[in-house]
Amino acid sequence: MTAPFAGHEISRRSLLQFGAAAGFLLGTGALTGCAGPTGLPGADTLTLALNRSLVSLDNKLNQFDAAVTVQRAVRQALTAIGPEIKPVPVLADRFEMTGDTQWTVRLREGIRYSDGSPVTIEDVSTALKMYRQVQGSFVAGFFPEFPTVVPVDGRTFTLESEKPIPILDALMSMILITPAAQNKPEELQTGVGTGPYVVKKFNRGAGTYSLQRNPNYWGEPAAIENVEVRFLPEESSRVIALRSGEVDVIDTITPDSREQLAGLPGVVLKEASSLRLNQIFYNFRKPAGHPLSDVRVRQALSHAVNGEALVKDVMVDSVTQAEGVTPSSLFGYTRTGSYVYNPAKAKQMLKEAGVTDLKLKIIWETGEFPSDTSVMEALVEMFGDIGVAAELQQFEPGGNILAWRQGKAGDWDLLGNGFPSPTGLAITMLQGMYAGTAEKEKTRDTYQGYVVPSVTAKITAASSEVDPVRREKLLAEAQQAVWDTWPCAWAFVPKSVLAHTDRVQGLTLSANNSYPLADVRLES
Repeated sequence: MTAPFAGHEISRRSLLQFGAAAGFLLGTGALTGCAGPTGLPGADTLTLALNRSLVSLDNKLNQFDAAVTVQRAVRQALTAIGPEIKPVPVLADRFEMTGDTQWTVRLREGIRYSDGSPVTIEDVSTALKMYRQVQGSFVAGFFPEFPTVVPVDGRTFTLESEKPIPILDALMSMILITPAAQNKPEELQTGVGTGPYVVKKFNRGAGTYSLQRNPNYWGEPAAIENVEVRFLPEESSRVIALRSGEVDVIDTITPDSREQLAGLPGVVLKEASSLRLNQIFYNFRKPAGHPLSDVRVRQALSHAVNGEALVKDVMVDSVTQAEGVTPSSLFGYTRTGSYVYNPAKAKQMLKEAGVTDLKLKIIWETGEFPSDTSVMEALVEMFGDIGVAAELQQFEPGGNILAWRQGKAGDWDLLGNGFPSPTGLAITMLQGMYAGTAEKEKTRDTYQGYVVPSVTAKITAASSEVDPVRREKLLAEAQQAVWDTWPCAWAFVPKSVLAHTDRVQGLTLSANNSYPLADVRLES
């Protein structure tokens, strides 16, 4: 089974290299509309080409990893996750746990939005309400409960909760603050923020944004005057644009592109460990009696996946197979088991479960992870080897895959997806993916319908435990309980890799595949 994948990758790599070389020699007009007179970015303009369309600078519903760079340049939170994967103050200069169910927070003195208006405690309170109310929220699932804001004085307030939330300083890094009067329980398309940049113009459908340095920024001014954000779905186009100097930074590159770019003059590669888990996740909304509602069937299908071949021949050793339900890079990670390729065992387990003529539908969104299409095509072959038919349905960025994932548009069996821990903590990923409840499922705010009350109880106990030693033990128990339900046919941990031209300086890639945009500089 290894040989066909290896051959497929070689031909695909050659094709990409040919396309990149042709583009480098002939040039491309794809970005000339936003370039200077020479077709290249201006001396004080940084151009980013993203692999997925940035539909909003708000993160209530969507936040793929590279989007964080742009979102946090315009809107900020009370805290941020720093380079050491620990919360650091941003809009708050004090964030302290002053009781088991209380945190005391103080807003930084003199912070203002780009329009000059001050940041208020009411803005924080309203933001928490809007993130809680929006349906299908990306962020809400990470919170075991939303705290209540209680004002103390003009700048100081407490965050009160029914149960302890010992990681609230990290969780609040995801709540982007907007003026209360402009905030809504939806993904905001306009409005002001407190970040080092403001939006000059944007085209949500095209995924393009023009940013300009915020003249009223409360902190150190951004080093670059203008930032252009572009969406280029084809990786070969992004590589061509980078090599020709039409863009300065491309994100989330595949091993093929990395191989092309490594060692090229004028190109710099950056790599970081990842806080993301990519999975081939089961649809847990199947009715009782459906084969996928049987844990034996889910485990059997996992044994059909040759993970080593996928890692070596499709992803060219740019990822590692997961050995748990969270990445090993997260604080609180526990190794719970391994994905073992054993097609004979897969067939036997399906037979024992009485499953025959099983047909699967696999869905995913383009750009969800590098080499996604090749991985999905390989899975069709692997499932076919154990007598299971599989069909693929690919969604383009900006399509309606969210409605499918929520069970509102169409039926499916397996989802190719990625899920991050924005806090760098294992408990955050467990809370977001596996702490589903029947109440959350009514509004489709669970992760693919995963509702297992015994698992949720273990995660809830861990999330509210103040004692770190006891919390670690509870975390380990919760992760093993999740693993035993076989939620994924396969999972892997990617590396964060981007490339930029050598005129870009000060770009420090973090484990969440983002970087502080205000710190980036340009050399002529």
